[in-house]
Amino acid sequence: MKKVMKKLLPAMLVFALMNGSALAQARIATINLQKVFEKYWRTEQVTAALKDRVAELEKTHKELLDGWKKSKEEYQQLVEDSNNQAVSGAERDRRKKAAEEKFKDLKASEDNITQFERQASVTIGEQKTRLRKNLLDEIKLTIESKAKASNYTLVLDTGSQSYAADPTGPYYTPNVLYWTESGDLTDAVISQLNVGAPLSMPVTDEKPAPPPKAKK
Repeated sequence: MKKVMKKLLPAMLVFALMNGSALAQARIATINLQKVFEKYWRTEQVTAALKDRVAELEKTHKELLDGWKKSKEEYQQLVEDSNNQAVSGAERDRRKKAAEEKFKDLKASEDNITQFERQASVTIGEQKTRLRKNLLDEIKLTIESKAKASNYTLVLDTGSQSYAADPTGPYYTPNVLYWTESGDLTDAVISQLNVGAPLSMPVTDEKPAPPPKAKK
């Protein structure tokens, strides 16, 4: 009985949806969210800010590495000097102690670099996630506004894909297999988002509309 119900439930659900008033009244629109994200002028702004932050961290990382390399060279020189038989035993002992202290500094420098690399990775990851979420929230508000204005009850992302497991290897398959341009909000949303874009920043690759003809 359970097996029979398992087979019947999907068919019953489809039948109910096809005959329900909710589906009959539904208006579905589509949008390519990835294209919107790429064409939104603030995405370029955010990407530039992230690159600047990465550059700052890389500069600091290089300075730490340079300091470590210098300490390593000084340590190696102290070790070599501590084995110099041309100086007295007391002087060799003094140099040996200096080498031991330098070695402690070298290990501390290595620990600082490791900690910095770990923290830098977390910082960039969190900043990237936060900024991307902010952009998507802005985009979603515009999509919602456009959908409500045109009485759409559902908006599907034509650029989204689903992960599919397969014995020969995993692959991705599109979630939306067919749509028409008449119900696509992509260009309208991009235009709305870019209304406040700086004039010096190109926001679309579309050809400008021809100027209106002068009235006779």
